[in-house]
Amino acid sequence: MIKNGKLFLPPPRDGSDFKDLFKRLAAAGAGRPLGEDGFPVGPWTPELLAEAITQIDSNRIGVDLRTVQLWFQENQKGIGTANIRWLARIFGCDDPLATREWQVELSAAQSRLTTKRRESKRAGSGNMLAIPDLAGAGTLASATAMQPELVLYKDAIGPTRRFSLARRSEALFCDGSPLNLPASVFAGISGLGFLSFILGIHNVKYGRADGVVKQVGFLWAANWIFVFMVFLPLFLAFVSELVTSWKYEERSKLVRNGTLDESCHAWVQILDATSYSFWSVFVICLVFAGLVQWIGVCLIPLVKGGGDYAVDWGKLAIVRPEVISVPVELVFTGLAYLYMSLCFYLFFAGLIVVYAVIDDLWKIGEASKNRQAVEFRRDLNEAGFRVMRWAFRCAVLGVLIATVMKLQSSYLASNGTNIVAWLIGDLTSVLYDRAAVGKGFAYRMPTHYSSLLVAISACVVFFYGAIRLGVGGQFQDTLWKMSAVIALLVAVYLLTDAFSGFSILLSVGVLVALYGLIDPGFGRRRANELGNSQSVS
Repeated sequence: MIKNGKLFLPPPRDGSDFKDLFKRLAAAGAGRPLGEDGFPVGPWTPELLAEAITQIDSNRIGVDLRTVQLWFQENQKGIGTANIRWLARIFGCDDPLATREWQVELSAAQSRLTTKRRESKRAGSGNMLAIPDLAGAGTLASATAMQPELVLYKDAIGPTRRFSLARRSEALFCDGSPLNLPASVFAGISGLGFLSFILGIHNVKYGRADGVVKQVGFLWAANWIFVFMVFLPLFLAFVSELVTSWKYEERSKLVRNGTLDESCHAWVQILDATSYSFWSVFVICLVFAGLVQWIGVCLIPLVKGGGDYAVDWGKLAIVRPEVISVPVELVFTGLAYLYMSLCFYLFFAGLIVVYAVIDDLWKIGEASKNRQAVEFRRDLNEAGFRVMRWAFRCAVLGVLIATVMKLQSSYLASNGTNIVAWLIGDLTSVLYDRAAVGKGFAYRMPTHYSSLLVAISACVVFFYGAIRLGVGGQFQDTLWKMSAVIALLVAVYLLTDAFSGFSILLSVGVLVALYGLIDPGFGRRRANELGNSQSVS
């Protein structure tokens, strides 16, 4: 049957559920235009169907390609109420009466699929009655009643028997309270601090061969205390806020024709695509940054002696054996480096997740590029601005982490007695026109290399977002300010200990970074609110 130059199939009304009905219609190409010879041009594909739905005049938002792909896949995923309307337009060939009939048929088919899925779950739960757990059942029932969206999310990802590092890592950021992960990192460094206090290496000085007495206690190590007690917990909290808001709020708002269930399923597919990145970072952090570095920097020097590394709290047993023995030092450094490697995995995993959010938002914008609805473009720009605010904060903290790592490494090679006195001495050498203190010893500094990796990774993710989301956006001026701040902080990192008086530039960079963390929009939100109030008045 032909309607409006398209292949029309009447609703079968045979009691099929949505999956069976859609499979037959997609294979027949129902609703597709006829070819020049008057014959059907072929079946629907996810790309063709998504494009056809997006081109409907009254559909301002379009439809996410991933949502359409779910309809074609062998799963128990149905269709949202909003999308039933558009799919009925396709199968009804833009005929009002036929569209109404197909809307009724698709709604009934979706109801049958929901009933079928519910009965299947009930049958599956009945097979588990051999292991009664009344308390667990009550907990599950209360959780289902309080958080139905989480149940939808678990339905979306389905049974996951195979371990997925990407999903588990992402769950650390968005499952539960955003404070869980930062609090865990803070608790870890606090435990190491207490352990160092018990072992007596929290506040220790030693006399170097050139007569300089240096403070090398664990609690004086800025790259451990500031990074793991301040900067990294803040970084993880910001990533958690970004991922949680994007996954459960922002994404479903932009893809309005998909339910939260479908949106979460599409997000999980995006995470699965980055699985290789998560595994690569995990191996590098645990094996190379953790195990290999501990063997080269701590184990070999402590066991065999020597080594061209600066003495710090991890090698005190060599110069101060009366304070701590070699076996105890090995155990403590092993725990510390294991903790450090896991924390840096969380850092790089957070950057991967931020990258995934930016890339997902950009693809949603590209897929809806032909939709010129003012409301949608405004929502897209606002979402881009909110995402870039969190990405900017993460980049600022990443460069600060790298700077502190390099600062501590440079201090160990300097002639300063402690890191505070060293920075004050560098500042006064410029203010009072005094000669700078000599550089001291030349050591191998692996921290310089690892800090460079941290800084580059944080900057790459931010500038990727600035390029993807900022081109054609309405917040380009703010992005230029953000980029200028990142450039300043990178300059501070590169010039740390490069000349006398670098601490002045360091102070300026820290102040600018603090302002950026507090107000990443640089007054843009206040300007918008002022403009709105003036327009209303």
